[in-house]
Amino acid sequence: LRDATLLFLIKKSGGKITDICLAMKKHGFGAGRWNGTGGKVEPGESIESAVIREAMEELGVAAADSRKVAELSFYFPHHPDWDQKVHVYLAEIWKGEPVETQEMKPRWFSVSDIPFDKMWPGDVFWILEVVKGRLVRGMFRFGEGDVILDKKVDIVSNFA
Repeated sequence: LRDATLLFLIKKSGGKITDICLAMKKHGFGAGRWNGTGGKVEPGESIESAVIREAMEELGVAAADSRKVAELSFYFPHHPDWDQKVHVYLAEIWKGEPVETQEMKPRWFSVSDIPFDKMWPGDVFWILEVVKGRLVRGMFRFGEGDVILDKKVDIVSNFA
């Protein structure tokens, strides 16, 4: 599987995540859906460097404290070149304000108002676990029309 990244900017109050920055993908893979910012890891690039680069390219922010919260494998049997292992990070500290770019249009959502109906169908099964502070390892297999054919979501203690 090729490595990819996903980063969500978050705001906390009283130690709990209250708000999450999602971005509307404007074109390409995942267009028309709310998601975090991210993309493919370039050859020779570390996953952590890719997280920082993608946040700058797609949101205009420099993530300062990102921490890994999920490792998700996605399979598309009808389109195997889309298969990927996504390393998901949260950042509570960053420099700059999220701005619209050619790729993404960011918007803040309260955790209670995450628009799961306008996101990837599998997101509802793991994002709320991450928001609660859990580490997640998951696998999703999508059929035509992004129908979930198979899924597995586990709470883990680390990513070793």
